[in-house]
Amino acid sequence: MSGKRKQNMSLSNRVFYIFNTIFWTFIMFIILYPLYLVCIASVSDPDAIVRGEVIWHPVDFSLMGYEAVMGYKELWTSYGNSLIYTAVSIVISIVVTLLAAYALSRPKFPGKAFINMFFVITMFFNGGLIPTFLVMRDIKLYNTPWVIILMGCVSVWNLMVARTYIQTNIPEELYEAATLDGASHVQFFGRVVFPLSKTIIAVLAVYYGVSKWNDYFTGLVYLKDRRLLPLQTVLREILATLQVDKSGDYMMNMMDNAESMAEAMRIANVSKYCIIIVATVPVVILYAFMQKYFEKGVMIGSLKG
Repeated sequence: MSGKRKQNMSLSNRVFYIFNTIFWTFIMFIILYPLYLVCIASVSDPDAIVRGEVIWHPVDFSLMGYEAVMGYKELWTSYGNSLIYTAVSIVISIVVTLLAAYALSRPKFPGKAFINMFFVITMFFNGGLIPTFLVMRDIKLYNTPWVIILMGCVSVWNLMVARTYIQTNIPEELYEAATLDGASHVQFFGRVVFPLSKTIIAVLAVYYGVSKWNDYFTGLVYLKDRRLLPLQTVLREILATLQVDKSGDYMMNMMDNAESMAEAMRIANVSKYCIIIVATVPVVILYAFMQKYFEKGVMIGSLKG
């Protein structure tokens, strides 16, 4: 009787595993196919893309889109801007987040409950676009690189994850031993907490890096100097208008006849896929470097006990 029951349980498990595999394979296909389509479309002929022939493989292999993108100066200027904004913002965000998380992880920190509540409120309510714009203008951040770097540099969710990580992975006994040796909070944070937080630092770097790299709205609202625009703001303009320059310069300059204009539009159609590929590369590289820390840090920082 027990053998038959064991056989039935084994059969039910196999059915579950088969169904689970099929289901998640389908989900993975839904997620990955759009990315694959962008890749093959970026090296296909523009006419084949318009006709809908690019489905499973590149059609009439062509690099004209990449050639046009590589020659567009404003795109590369914004690319460099985004690299600088993201790198500086990651450093500032990690330092501020870890400092706040360390303070909130202290059991005897006065006013901790009130400050926690204050942070949580900001997750659900904000001052609104117009008041925020007026504040940025009054404190002289409007139309400066610092408005991109500093706005949104601290996420309350990331702060709570970092606080939980410190509470669960850095024993209070270490702090007590350090204070017996005369260490201050600053010394303990710099010599103990920070070195032991490499895993959560990697997680924060990915979270903040992806968020800042994909931010187009801040540049759209708070920057008027086109030399300061981040990549995603310029990319949004290109994808929305099929033009590379909002001022009127097309990818191959303004044409004088309908045939040349049609050629420019053909190049614009394929170039938008190339631009997506170019814009995604830094995020993929960042995740590749942080992958071995990422999953472990998320799980440790999100669960207490």
